[in-house]
Amino acid sequence: MSISKPIRVLVAKVGLDGHDRGAKIIATALRDAGMEVIYTGLRQSPEMVVQAALQEDVDAIGISILSGAHMTVFPKVYKLMQEKGLQNVLLTGGGIIPEQDNIVLREMGVGTLFAPGTNTIDIAQYIRDWVEERRK
Repeated sequence: MSISKPIRVLVAKVGLDGHDRGAKIIATALRDAGMEVIYTGLRQSPEMVVQAALQEDVDAIGISILSGAHMTVFPKVYKLMQEKGLQNVLLTGGGIIPEQDNIVLREMGVGTLFAPGTNTIDIAQYIRDWVEERRK
């Protein structure tokens, strides 16, 4: 009988966005769904997030962003992930992100981005499905 490795998720707030309630709610919901969660706290740089992801050996990075800097933050984090060999790590997140920007980011390789009010069970299931598919 094999015991599967728990899913590890890094939850981060990047830049000057000081609104962390949503990130804390997501971190708690993912923990309650059985995942190991590392919350980096406020005002992280893209470099700090990717370095923490490497150190913590995570399966997914979730970025909460409400500052409007999503078209800078997600591409920068994604580029750093590729440079550091994190191709099998999901980059997802949420915040106030216009659908057109969401489309551009998905085409770039960023995972699903969730709007405020999304059921946390759906977010946990998305991460679980993504990780389990890549572990096969």
